[in-house]
Amino acid sequence: MGPERKSFFISEKEKEVIAYHEAGHAILGTLLPYTEPVHKVTIIPRGRALGLTQSLPKEDKHILPKTYWLDQIVVAMGGFIAEEFKFGVTSTGSSNDIQQASNIARKMVCEWGMSEKLGTVNYSGDQANVFIGRDMGHSSKYYSEEFAAMIDKEVREIIQTCLNKGRDLVRKNASKFEGLAKALLAKETISHDELMTIVHPANEEGTKKNRKNSKI
Repeated sequence: MGPERKSFFISEKEKEVIAYHEAGHAILGTLLPYTEPVHKVTIIPRGRALGLTQSLPKEDKHILPKTYWLDQIVVAMGGFIAEEFKFGVTSTGSSNDIQQASNIARKMVCEWGMSEKLGTVNYSGDQANVFIGRDMGHSSKYYSEEFAAMIDKEVREIIQTCLNKGRDLVRKNASKFEGLAKALLAKETISHDELMTIVHPANEEGTKKNRKNSKI
């Protein structure tokens, strides 16, 4: 993560964007059933990051189902979704998030057999990470450009489905989303317990625990 950069100057407008961006990650990471608990959320710059939503697993996991990875894509796109929802436009701050979501979706299709349309076949060839649209042509001995386009389309569809799911959740939980962003602007760092108070008031806590306990 790198050390905190408290002396690093950020304008009030950019700080607002960062707060809503991180609130998007944190809200979705808390609401979705197949995610790891959010440990803390901060808008204090750290290393190269302008903000951070940190999740920590409760236990080591060695078998991760498709549902887990789909939720990871939703959470990865949470900042993008949040900026879009709040400001009507997105920023370059989502660059790494988009890359992360794309990498997961591509592995689901090309390596993990998690695409119903393309089946349980490894399409990565000799390359550990196939970059759709560039390295795909380099691997032409494994499949045609037409088939590469099919893989690319499937990756886009997975991400689009996850985007729609995330947008729906943020829209339905707009007051909690706003509350978390404002808390971040006021305090800069929010702990797990503070996050749960905002996202899951006392009357909702039991429902959340039941959802988490039902995970694979």
